[in-house]
Amino acid sequence: MYKIVKKEALNPTVSRMEIEAPLIAKKALPGQFIIVRPMAESERIPLTIADYDAEKGTVTIIYQIVGGGTLQLDSLDEGDSVQDFVGPLGRPSELEGLKKVAVVGGGVGCAIAYPVAKKLHEMGAEVHSVVGFRTKDLVILEKEFGEVSDKLVMMTDDGSYGEKGLVTTALETLIEEGNQYDEVIAIGPLIMMKFVVSVTKKHNVKTVVSMNPVMVDGTGMCGGCRLTIGDEVKFACVDGPEFDGFLVDFDEAMRRSANYRDFEKHIRDDSCKLFNRQL
Repeated sequence: MYKIVKKEALNPTVSRMEIEAPLIAKKALPGQFIIVRPMAESERIPLTIADYDAEKGTVTIIYQIVGGGTLQLDSLDEGDSVQDFVGPLGRPSELEGLKKVAVVGGGVGCAIAYPVAKKLHEMGAEVHSVVGFRTKDLVILEKEFGEVSDKLVMMTDDGSYGEKGLVTTALETLIEEGNQYDEVIAIGPLIMMKFVVSVTKKHNVKTVVSMNPVMVDGTGMCGGCRLTIGDEVKFACVDGPEFDGFLVDFDEAMRRSANYRDFEKHIRDDSCKLFNRQL
């Protein structure tokens, strides 16, 4: 069992948990993920490692309440324990040698982008972060990004905070201003990453994207997280989660992701009914 040492709500649908997991904290690197099972009867939930502290022996996760599993996870409080907490899984971000990088995060994907920006900052790279949300109420991790970014651009779709518009607009402006990035790292909704790549392709800027398809076992055995990368089939859990954005078939990934929506809604509705009965 893995104890929850800290829990806080970042916005109405996103929470952050710090979990006591010393062996994972000792080996974790940016870009990797864990699989958590909140309770014995729960589904497995893959979540990217949002932060880690080897000295304290803790791993931080950030999750959005979108289905039955995350609803069960969010029902736990500080002092409670999760049933299973497995990792680190996946390949870590390849950051060596990068001198100037644009890190682009969208929505809850910013939880994945932050540890990458933090590591780059610690390595001495110049970091420009572009983070976007639908509205001011959904903004997370602004302070954290500010501490590790040489330049931070906040965007909201409705203009209620920061600049109005999409992250792609801000990124293209930065590139056209003459910023020569060794790499753009984009993490967020599939449609956002697709359009980030459409911008960077025009300017021939290497782009890495973090893919988060539905996973079951996290070891490449189930095949649920398969993606088409160039002319090859890859598995996000063992070959990724980061891939060359120019090679990702985003349209296929979005079609596969849509196949699970009705099932996830059904599980969430059942979980809500269960919790309401318990109350």
